[in-house]
Amino acid sequence: MIANVAVFGLQYLGGGGSLLAWFALWPPTSSPGLPTFEPWQLVTYSFLHGSVTHIFFNMLALYMFGSDIERLFGSRFYLAYYFACVVAAGLCHLTVTGLMGAPPYPTVGASGGIYGLLLAFAIYFPHRRVLLIIPPIPMPARVFVAVFAVLELAYGVTGTQAGVAHFAHLGGMAGGWLMIQYRRRRFPFAR
Repeated sequence: MIANVAVFGLQYLGGGGSLLAWFALWPPTSSPGLPTFEPWQLVTYSFLHGSVTHIFFNMLALYMFGSDIERLFGSRFYLAYYFACVVAAGLCHLTVTGLMGAPPYPTVGASGGIYGLLLAFAIYFPHRRVLLIIPPIPMPARVFVAVFAVLELAYGVTGTQAGVAHFAHLGGMAGGWLMIQYRRRRFPFAR
């Protein structure tokens, strides 16, 4: 959380242009004159955010769901889990937008890692009650996360809510699922 807020402060104070050019996630087929993809962007994009609202809700979710998952996993595996979700989110986003021929646009935000944490929370605490902000409806964590996953898929397929990396969110969940299978020594990592 501290790193995200510090980087957002640098973005805000410095205008963010050079940070976006070097550290946002750019597609490999960027147009001439635009920055291009670099491997480090698969991690660094998650520290940049587009607005105060963007970072506020990402950090709120990181605090709400990440603290329980960190206690469960331990700090070392938690960190590996989170960054695996971030990288998987970036790869999924680049793959899907590349296949769809989307215009080159930088991707920023910790949402891919957050969605991976949401998946872990739903798997390990499925019956814990989660309260939506708007409308204030309490529901079990597994239902809450399933609803979010279905909405992300629907929004991604239909192109609703342009400017949101829906497939990055789903990629973060997929990366999280793979890491949980690895932790449990189950498919596809069974011996």
